[in-house]
Amino acid sequence: MSDDLKYILNNLKEIMNIDSPSGFTQDVIAYSKKLAEEMGFETALSNKGNLIIEVPGESDDAFALCAHVDTLGLMVRSIKPDGTLAITKVGGPIMPTLDGEYCRIYTRDKKIYTGTIISNSPAVHVFKDAETLERNVDTMCVRIDEEVKSKEDVLKLGINNGDFIAYDPKTVITESGFVKSRFLDDKLSVSILFGVLNHIKEHQIKLKNKTYFMFSTYEEVGHGMAWIPEDISEILAVDMGCIGSDLSCTEYDVSICAKDSSGPYDQKMVDDLVRLAKENELSYAIDIYPYYGSDVSASLRGGNNIRGALIGSGVAASHGMERTHIKGIENTFKLILAYLNK
Repeated sequence: MSDDLKYILNNLKEIMNIDSPSGFTQDVIAYSKKLAEEMGFETALSNKGNLIIEVPGESDDAFALCAHVDTLGLMVRSIKPDGTLAITKVGGPIMPTLDGEYCRIYTRDKKIYTGTIISNSPAVHVFKDAETLERNVDTMCVRIDEEVKSKEDVLKLGINNGDFIAYDPKTVITESGFVKSRFLDDKLSVSILFGVLNHIKEHQIKLKNKTYFMFSTYEEVGHGMAWIPEDISEILAVDMGCIGSDLSCTEYDVSICAKDSSGPYDQKMVDDLVRLAKENELSYAIDIYPYYGSDVSASLRGGNNIRGALIGSGVAASHGMERTHIKGIENTFKLILAYLNK
């Protein structure tokens, strides 16, 4: 395994341990900002908390790479009379996959409580519909690991409506090279971009174009990169590549997205990425994602005058218990390096 890949995987383990559902990303942004500054890069924060790292280039024509640090999650919708928590989604988690998952509740006065996400019919010995009840936000709740028997007991803990709930990523890297975890979308891409930054630093690479590395905090809810620095002419979003019916991508590939729900990506950029993948003998796939949007989509909808494209490591079971392979990570990393030197 290359040093670059080791760096990416080690960083991935670190940021997976920092809870960051959309709207609750201050800790992972602080970690990422510190990491970039330790490398010697200049950083800035947008008003809504996006991290922007500026890397000088030989040309002032500004390009950008982006990934998002925010993840799926939940929030306290209300407190039930029995002391369990009714929930609402943050982003689009597949709710049946959360049945039985451990979680953390973050209060506004900085307390953290643990709990379990369960069905409202959680026991086969008690509930006739324990196996058949549909799992959704109306039929599931959070059981808090405290002695609570009423809404009043929960309020005394400091838990209230609007508190964030984060669930465990359960990150595992297998000896066979698979990376299994929630939130590979998109913390894996964040780690890859930091691997690129570390590679630039270690090899003292001079980029052709001034390049922003941008990390957004609201991608999962649709407006992550709606605002960007005005001198950017081109953005490459690094997110997950989808795997499934009618798609070519595998966990071993870098995916190049030609079109998603927001429409086609820039044809010249897509053509360039395909050419670079071929020239560097990378394993890649070109696909169309009908139920997908990216930070480039948000930038275009925000009225920015940019070209945009989207790539990412092939990820199976998106928004559930996701999985990729180190081969897909390496192909994505190499395509980004090729893009920066095109």
